[in-house]
Amino acid sequence: MKRLLIVDDQPGIRLLLNEVLKKEGYGTYLAANGMEALKFAEEGMDCVLLDMKIPGMDGIEILKRLKEKWPQLPVFMMTAYGELDVVQEALDLGAIRYFTKPFDIFEVRDEVNKTLKV
Repeated sequence: MKRLLIVDDQPGIRLLLNEVLKKEGYGTYLAANGMEALKFAEEGMDCVLLDMKIPGMDGIEILKRLKEKWPQLPVFMMTAYGELDVVQEALDLGAIRYFTKPFDIFEVRDEVNKTLKV
């Protein structure tokens, strides 16, 4: 079973993604902040959905740390803001794609499936 880490400080987003991606057959792990995210990542993940704006350690910092340790790990960024400079930085750091909130949950599902070749 592919393991998917969902990192967002908004419980509603975590639950929505969790529900849809569990139905696709993924083992899902939910983190509300950077420390939780990095702790779960240590257990070995196949893909990460990562929010850009998280209190404390932000998405860019989490992305840097993930890519440092696991350069091949596919990471999707999610952002409610149109800061294209930050999005570009995330892509430069190795994020494979970003979704702007409110996102189309089926588009997210399809991209994750495509990436993990389910």
